Amino acid sequence: MVEKWDDNYFLLGPYFEKKASSEFEAITDLDDSPAGRIVKRMREMGYAVHYGYWLVTGKPRVVLFDLDSVAKDLDAIKFNLWEKSRIPTINVEPLVNQTLCFGEMVRLFLKEYAEDNAKREEIFAQFHEWMASSGLPELKRDNVKVAMTFTTHATMLGRYLAQNVSGFYNKLPFFDWEQEAKNYGILAQCSVERQAALNAHVLTTVSDVTARECEVFLGRMPDLVTPNGLNVVRFQAVHEFQNLHLKHKERIHEFVLGHFFPSYSFDLDKTLYFFTSGRYEYSNKGYDLTLEALARLNWKMVQANMDMTVVMFIVTKQPYYSVNPDVLQSRAVLNELQETCTAIEKEVGEKLFLATAAGADHKMPDLNQFVDEYWRLRLRRTIQSWKTEKLPAFVTHDLKEEDGITDFCKKANLINNERDRVKIVYHPDFISSTNPLFGLDYGQFVRGCHLGVFPSYYEPWGYTPLECVVRGVPTVTSDLSGFGDYIMQIMRDYENRGIYVINRKSQTFSQAADQLADILFKFVRMQRRDRIMQRNRVENISDVFDWTNLRSYYDTAHDLAAKRRKP
Repeated sequence: MVEKWDDNYFLLGPYFEKKASSEFEAITDLDDSPAGRIVKRMREMGYAVHYGYWLVTGKPRVVLFDLDSVAKDLDAIKFNLWEKSRIPTINVEPLVNQTLCFGEMVRLFLKEYAEDNAKREEIFAQFHEWMASSGLPELKRDNVKVAMTFTTHATMLGRYLAQNVSGFYNKLPFFDWEQEAKNYGILAQCSVERQAALNAHVLTTVSDVTARECEVFLGRMPDLVTPNGLNVVRFQAVHEFQNLHLKHKERIHEFVLGHFFPSYSFDLDKTLYFFTSGRYEYSNKGYDLTLEALARLNWKMVQANMDMTVVMFIVTKQPYYSVNPDVLQSRAVLNELQETCTAIEKEVGEKLFLATAAGADHKMPDLNQFVDEYWRLRLRRTIQSWKTEKLPAFVTHDLKEEDGITDFCKKANLINNERDRVKIVYHPDFISSTNPLFGLDYGQFVRGCHLGVFPSYYEPWGYTPLECVVRGVPTVTSDLSGFGDYIMQIMRDYENRGIYVINRKSQTFSQAADQLADILFKFVRMQRRDRIMQRNRVENISDVFDWTNLRSYYDTAHDLAAKRRKP
């Protein structure tokens, strides 16, 4: 966007001091740019407004509103929303109050901006989600000269209903939006979302999957679909991303050594790393289907007497007390074991060199004689404290309460028994480089894995499989996710390219679990060479999802909004 609009592009957002301290660089000398002038005027009106650069790729200008400076007007804002748009906001949660303050600041800013600049230039405003958009209906009513596009990434009701109503998609045409919003206590949010959608010059959503919801819940079909992308960084050397896979896989090997090998061992050269990640929405994100398929995969692998092992990482965010002490202990002892072996290796190396140089015969010396008693004893003690009779924990943290994932693993006996070919590592916290167990950031962890598994039931778009594609990691998605639906539209041989799409539209849960288990079983039986070729093929299509190519959808939406704004 900065490439296209340069200084005429800037973002409006709420000001949160903690985040701003690391991601925001203020412009102290307010320039005479159009945005700078309005910031100055709003400050004179008594509002706390920050202006500067957002420290991300492109370094766009941002205007951030301190919501406390408008909080005193909250009652008047709410009265106005009810009187003019019939948006009910009594007794809403604090987060909704914050969004109403933000929406009002956005409205004031755009109104002032249009008064100053509308005669000279076309002004476009892109609203993302209901949380930014409570001021949109009034901007339309006051005929403020701004071409407004509203994008919903997921409908509020869709999120709630999909995880609570079985057969959600079949029942979709029959829901009464207002009644359901009251049932879930989200009438204010849904009303803001609906009014924003109805009043925007152009309505877009991120996938055809969500477009169907818009018609029912927002009372309007989207004008077009604006798919999500990423900033794709391709390497000059084709093999570079394969090298990164090997490098980060070694770090995952270290974790697996520390986690499983105190109890029993398996061949790391014949081990595949699968993962799933995202918000904890047990059925929406397809965790239930993934676990069912893994149980079936485990049975298939045991029956086939395979010597391969699959380690499945489930990465999501759940309340916990701390990292499991046993997990931390085994990790610490692994480090101790490594240090001891390195010291012995150094000592043996030096003494072997001297003995060989001074020796008269050509025989290999007995290496045991080169190890000091101290190191022998230390190694023996470390091994003793390393080995355990316990099974490796299938949850890395002490959870505050059991959840769907732990319940399923116990019922299905997927608890890391030695005979099982599928091992579970449930990590109820997001992965970052400061993580004591992995020491990798999320992107590095993804690169180190062999397959991402995301057979979502409700997923307006789905960044997680896309993040796999751009890192050259094959992935599983579903035809009910926006990403999966889009792939099926633009590509014929997607499975050959390492993108597997589970049919969740017309299959039962059990049929979908069978399909997923078959895909995983087929993947496990692939030769290493075939997996490397598939990683190459999946990385080759990542350019399709680069914002450089996908921005054009937004350009089209903005042009259409400009046409519609003019009477």
